[in-house]
Amino acid sequence: MSAKTNGQSAKPAKMVAPKVSSPETAILGANDTKNANSASSAAKMHRRSRSGCFTCRLRRKKCDEVKPHCKACNNLGLCCEYKRPIWWGNNEQRRNQKEEIKNIIKRTKLNEKASQVASGIESPPGLSHSLPTSATYSDMTARTRAASTDSHGSAHFDFNRPPIKSESYDSYHPHVYTPSFDIHQYHPYSSYPPTPYEVDIKTERQTFINDVPTRRDSTTSTFSIYHTPSTHSHFPMIPEETWEQEGVYETPNEFLAPGEEGVHFDYFDFSHAMPLSTPSPAIEVDDCDRPLLDHFIENVLRSVFPILEVSQHGTARTEVILPALQTNKTYLHCCLSVAATHLKSIRGVADEQLDSDIVRHRYATIAELCAALQRDTDHAQILDAALGMIIFRCAVGGSDDDLPDIPWHKHFEAASNLVKKLELPHTLVHSDTAQIHPPFNMTLTSWIDILGATMRGTAPLFADTYREKHFSLSDSGLTELMGCQDRLMYLISEIACLESLRINQSLDDIQLCSHIELLGQQMDFSGPDEVDTPYSPNGTLKARQLSCNMTAIFRVASRIWLCSLVPGYSVYDHTMMDLVAKFSSYMDFIPSGPGGFDRSLVWPLLIAGAHSTPGSSFRHMFATRTEQMGEEAEFGSFGRMKRVLQEVWLQSDMGAPGAERRNVHWRDVMQQKCWDFLLI
Repeated sequence: MSAKTNGQSAKPAKMVAPKVSSPETAILGANDTKNANSASSAAKMHRRSRSGCFTCRLRRKKCDEVKPHCKACNNLGLCCEYKRPIWWGNNEQRRNQKEEIKNIIKRTKLNEKASQVASGIESPPGLSHSLPTSATYSDMTARTRAASTDSHGSAHFDFNRPPIKSESYDSYHPHVYTPSFDIHQYHPYSSYPPTPYEVDIKTERQTFINDVPTRRDSTTSTFSIYHTPSTHSHFPMIPEETWEQEGVYETPNEFLAPGEEGVHFDYFDFSHAMPLSTPSPAIEVDDCDRPLLDHFIENVLRSVFPILEVSQHGTARTEVILPALQTNKTYLHCCLSVAATHLKSIRGVADEQLDSDIVRHRYATIAELCAALQRDTDHAQILDAALGMIIFRCAVGGSDDDLPDIPWHKHFEAASNLVKKLELPHTLVHSDTAQIHPPFNMTLTSWIDILGATMRGTAPLFADTYREKHFSLSDSGLTELMGCQDRLMYLISEIACLESLRINQSLDDIQLCSHIELLGQQMDFSGPDEVDTPYSPNGTLKARQLSCNMTAIFRVASRIWLCSLVPGYSVYDHTMMDLVAKFSSYMDFIPSGPGGFDRSLVWPLLIAGAHSTPGSSFRHMFATRTEQMGEEAEFGSFGRMKRVLQEVWLQSDMGAPGAERRNVHWRDVMQQKCWDFLLI
């Protein structure tokens, strides 16, 4: 019989024996099944934590939920954010944030490796700082590689070791040090840099007892000539000591009495916050503008918000200015024009190139602002630039700048419209009830609005907001920003409203005096004048006491201004002269000199100085402190205020000897001279 069917040959059948498992195998199989089921059940029961930081959640890593910075973010130099960040709600921004985190981690690892290499340059690199590794012991037991003695995770690391001092020290990110050794020394031709390479050197030790090998140890060291690029190659390397009063501010709560509230370092809500632990952004500018940017960062930036630098250490430059320079082109042009203005002032000579730079960047700023306003988008960035055009001009320039520019109150009109579009007044009013931080731009707007209204004799635009904040006894962040307590600033807003009614003749003398008396009582309720030395016994500056001293000075100046609204007042009244004398005595508690805080008291100095008499203690005090400031007394709002006072004194002191001094208002002098200054 043929074995073929339909052209196919039948394959011989195979006998397969059934699998017989031993009792041990059966038990193991049952255990595996049980373990798999329990693991599956545990996986189903596991719930992801929703309280970890958003950075770990983006990286899909476990977070230990330690606040304010978790361990993973702190070790890798990442921004640890427990508050929902802006980029979390946008997929594209989340992808970009993830790439940025990867780059930060990569740079952190490279810097750590380069620091270890730099510490062992004199001897064979790494050999004297190595510990036994894992897989090279003779017993073949699995081990992990030991940490280097230069690593922060090592028990032998010296945390008191001073930082690496080199020319490439970066003051913007003091926790990361760039190695200063030169890779050209390893190549015989210094003009041709070698190709970076990395070599692992393995050292083995064999121990013999009576000629019998007993133990074998091994160490592995890495030798690298790779030179880590600077993480802030676009920034000038500013020595740490060039910052004014760097390192002399007292740590929070160190000087406070029991139960007294300390300084909140995360007080404000910034629209583009970038914490100190992250590398500074790269700012792209043309080569011709690079010197202006360097000058702005080195010389101008530290003087813009001096009080904010005291109360919120480093916040101004890292969370306000530097991020805006990177992302806001309008803001960048504004800062470049300010840098050129400052350069022109300190040189003291005419410079056509600087004049051209000032006008060019001012025009570019205005053009960018107009284009953005027409698009009706990016309102927050436009507001940053508009406020920058106002506040930066208060820090630089002289009083005789005749280049074309737009008055500060025109910029403020645009800024106030943007503030309303962003609904910042509503956010400020509900900041306490909703447990949210006050918006920084709204606090800055309030500062300009309240004191700027006194320059023009009008009521503040957001006076109703300040009145509501005053009734609710809540803060707006003015204490942290400019030194004067919020409640007193609200009363200054009320005085500005009262003066506006007086100028418009909306009140008779009886009503005016009644309102003056009520506001005087409110000032009594705002608190006593608690002036004291702002320095602790070890010489550090106490931020809270400095704020109390500045508030006392603002309070006396406000009383002088309020008394000047009384019909028929005279600067020779005993009340007025006593207030001016008290003001002069309080100034002894304010640090003076180029690094002092006289430039933060421009408005009270203007009010008190305009009502001082010849030979008074105020004029002697003012001359002494101006001389101590040096050339800093000629620039910015302080220099303009000084020129206004000189003109007021010149006009008011004229007359026959022994004749009574005339009441010359400082606002009338500014109108006569066509000075449109914002003296804050």
